[in-house]
Amino acid sequence: MREDRSVPRPLVVSATRTEAAHLPTGLDLVVTGIGKTAAATVLTRHLAGRDDLDDLVLVNLGTAGALHDGMAAESGLYEIGEVINHEISADAIRALGFDPRERLRIGDAPTVLATGDMFVTDPVVRTRLAAQAQLVDMEGYAYAWVAQEFGLPIRMVKHVSDSADESAMAWVEVVDRSARILGEWAATHLG
Repeated sequence: MREDRSVPRPLVVSATRTEAAHLPTGLDLVVTGIGKTAAATVLTRHLAGRDDLDDLVLVNLGTAGALHDGMAAESGLYEIGEVINHEISADAIRALGFDPRERLRIGDAPTVLATGDMFVTDPVVRTRLAAQAQLVDMEGYAYAWVAQEFGLPIRMVKHVSDSADESAMAWVEVVDRSARILGEWAATHLG
């Protein structure tokens, strides 16, 4: 049992084991699989089976595509302040009288993450998403939704793995570099 319960304990959430490959040992980790459905289902199932939720902060560590040129410069590491579900007919749902909650504020950082189940490689889609976000992934919104439903704080740290264009298809070849940088961040910030 931990002695200092005033500091929330991190529960790291990643979509793939590859993204979490270089995390420090001893961190509590949930690997959900790729996409919003897998992310929401696996994380919800995991949290529902725990009895220490008051003591947790979710920390999503993963890769993302850059929607603006130059974002991979320097470390390419970004903390997320807001996530959007870019694959929902929000205006139509609002017209029916419901709140689609397509935008979720999760922190003070200026970076916006768009989440959808499509692997963004199309320049037209990239341009459309770039008008409302800086990064794109396939799970972040689901993690934020589940965190809010469980009343848990969440932090998201993303490393740019590609430019959300045809280079995204080389993800398997470059993800280890991202995992190393995410592991270094975790060693420094999650101790």
